[in-house]
Amino acid sequence: MTGRLRSAAGDFGRMLRAEWTKLRTVPGWVATVAGALLAVLAVGLVGTAATNPNPGRTELPVGPGGQAVNDSFSFVHRTLSGDGTLTVPVLGLTSVNADGPQGSSPGPAAEWAKAGIIVKAGLDQGSPYAAVTATGSHGVRWQYDYTHDAAGRPGLPTDTAPQWLRLTRTGDTVTGYDSADGEHWTRIGTARLPGLPRTAQVGLFATSPERAEDTGTGTGLTPAVATGRFGPAVLSGGWAPPAGDGPDGAGGWTGSLVGADAGTSGSYLPGVPGGYAREGAGFTVTGAGDIAAVVGGPALAGGRTVENSLVGTFAGLAALAVVATGCATAEYRRGLIALTLAASPRRGLLPVAKALPIAALALLVGTAAAAVAVPLGTAWSTAHGFPVAVVPGAVELRVVLGTGLLLAASCVLALALGLLLRRAAPAIAATVGGLVLPYLLATSGALPVGASEWLLRVTPAAGFAIQQSLPRLPQVFTLYTPASGYYPLSPWAGLAVLTAWAAAALLAAVVLIRRRDA
Repeated sequence: MTGRLRSAAGDFGRMLRAEWTKLRTVPGWVATVAGALLAVLAVGLVGTAATNPNPGRTELPVGPGGQAVNDSFSFVHRTLSGDGTLTVPVLGLTSVNADGPQGSSPGPAAEWAKAGIIVKAGLDQGSPYAAVTATGSHGVRWQYDYTHDAAGRPGLPTDTAPQWLRLTRTGDTVTGYDSADGEHWTRIGTARLPGLPRTAQVGLFATSPERAEDTGTGTGLTPAVATGRFGPAVLSGGWAPPAGDGPDGAGGWTGSLVGADAGTSGSYLPGVPGGYAREGAGFTVTGAGDIAAVVGGPALAGGRTVENSLVGTFAGLAALAVVATGCATAEYRRGLIALTLAASPRRGLLPVAKALPIAALALLVGTAAAAVAVPLGTAWSTAHGFPVAVVPGAVELRVVLGTGLLLAASCVLALALGLLLRRAAPAIAATVGGLVLPYLLATSGALPVGASEWLLRVTPAAGFAIQQSLPRLPQVFTLYTPASGYYPLSPWAGLAVLTAWAAAALLAAVVLIRRRDA
């Protein structure tokens, strides 16, 4: 048994060396592979060459985890040191919503409008924070550091049924509570904030992303500005105000607008600025924006994503598919396949031996091209007035390496189809059509969302999910559809679908090459 395995390994090694030699000694193939690398870069630059007609900020705030964030809200706060507790009832949450091209009118709060209390490292955007907040449609939420979210009590606050909120700080740990009556408290969550300094900003806030609005052409987003009504804010423990400052510390509160604007997902309305006012012993706070990670789709507004720099992947894929199918069909076209099979006692291993060199080369080319295209495209977009939603290093690494794996799996699929069809043109058409056509149909918005998601679940085009960089967060509203850059499968699951197609095609090629004549 061991002898047979050694013999098989030796035969396979010889076939592998022979196929690698063929691949690297055909000048046209070498030039095409080099062209594929350049195509990824060149098409990526051309595809992102437009200049932003409405330039604003060119950099988005970055949160503690390294991801782009929105951090824009109206803040009534105090500078407090050490440990303590803030307790406040939220008496109402409403919005002023866009009403026509220039008008606005009061109305219900947007789905993720927020009015709550927060402990924040500072007024700089992207600094660590923890908050407990009432929302427009999702009850009380416990949120921290832009990506973490947990549910508390349901319901919208009113004068007769307020949402009582409490934050307690102990060292770098913050705990959020809610209550229906201000006496019986339920802990929602606890967070450790390593970047939280001893002296932090503590207070009340209001903010609102744009609200969803159904139109004749689908769901759109319109500006909304939230107003939160708060009862007396009670500071206790180490945060208790001086005796002469009033029972609620009335003399120590300051109003600030965090962020110069409402971020990518919010918008102020004409005549409805952010700010605050005293209302009896409490406050009314008005603001727009969000405190959350940046997501794609309409909520990204005029920004770009990391994968926008990789639009040249399609050009690179097409070029590499030509080489991969050529590796499979050239010997059929020239009548040399019989010699190759005669020199290969274990002919069933031949498709694998042909697939490995081109797959390895595609992996190298795709990864190298993406590693250059991402930072180059980011700088290029910024220079043209477009902010780019940066992502944590691990996510960027997955996108870069995933691009190489995407091209490698695509080349295996192309080579297998070449062996099955024995002709280059149909194999190239089937490869590019199976990958690119479903992608274009799904992301163009021409199909219903359900049909688009189905295409990106079951066709080889699912593999492009590996390039999705922005998260899908249930606590942040946007249109999570293929047309907005969101895939129905996770990045690795999508790549697994493409890999399964490539493996199935290669297995079919192995079976057929064993059974049929040259």
